[in-house]
Amino acid sequence: MAFAAFGASSGAEAVAPLKRAAGIALILLLPGLAYLALFYITPLVSLLVTSFAPHEVVLDRGQPATELAWFETYWLAIESYWPHFFRSFGFALIATVLCLAIGYPVAYFIGVTARKWPMIQALALILVIAPFFISFLLRTLAWKQILGNNGWIASALHGLGWLPPDQSIVGTDFSVVFGLTYNFIPFMVLPIYATLERLDLRYVEAGSDLYASAWTTFWKVTFPLSLPGVVSGTLLTFIPAAGDFINAAQEYLGGPQTAMVGNVIEGTFLRSGEVELASALSALLMGVIIVLISVYVRRTGTDELL
Repeated sequence: MAFAAFGASSGAEAVAPLKRAAGIALILLLPGLAYLALFYITPLVSLLVTSFAPHEVVLDRGQPATELAWFETYWLAIESYWPHFFRSFGFALIATVLCLAIGYPVAYFIGVTARKWPMIQALALILVIAPFFISFLLRTLAWKQILGNNGWIASALHGLGWLPPDQSIVGTDFSVVFGLTYNFIPFMVLPIYATLERLDLRYVEAGSDLYASAWTTFWKVTFPLSLPGVVSGTLLTFIPAAGDFINAAQEYLGGPQTAMVGNVIEGTFLRSGEVELASALSALLMGVIIVLISVYVRRTGTDELL
């Protein structure tokens, strides 16, 4: 009996510090939880509630307004704007692949090759981060001037006969994808660099010792070890690129034929005032992105990123 009482008291004494630690942790987490609830969960719930609200809309010019239920709003969003969804995901996918093709060698140079030259490594990293110190809009407008008909690129292409005189670069699919690639490439480089910078080079040396070629060592050792950074970089690039509305806007690098779903949401909400339709489009965009990301992450074997 004495031993049982001693064991019970010892167990209670051991649990008490754990409860106090859990209470302190909860108190420390409360500001962050409140921030998420106020600035993330509340707007998200408001968006979904608005998208489900019945509302009146004029479907045909000259006809009276028709009241739409929530499922009719979503059907109208899909039926009317499915080309914009395909265009958005197509542009985002191409830009993500280009960012990976360009960004991986840059990240490899900064994180692996330049390790023996700390000053060069720091300078290269600063050059990658430097665009963040300039406004997103200003950078896009600058490229509009460079790629415009009066810019040196279009003038050179016109002079060489590679671009018809009546055709411009701005307002094409190429200019939009170029803008997306340029603006989001740091989001690809930095996560890959963070992974490669921690890469133990002894694994690469072991591949050479086992008579593997540099190409084989890269695909069998380096790339698999950097896969978490690649997945993070592709997600950080694809998600904002799919919802972007700046590069494809007519005022910047796009035109009416390059409009993405972000441009439709921006125009529907701010100009037309159809908040229910804009909310439904936003919910659809978010839902499709979540599904694509879930499939991609699980296929790459990096479920811990979810």
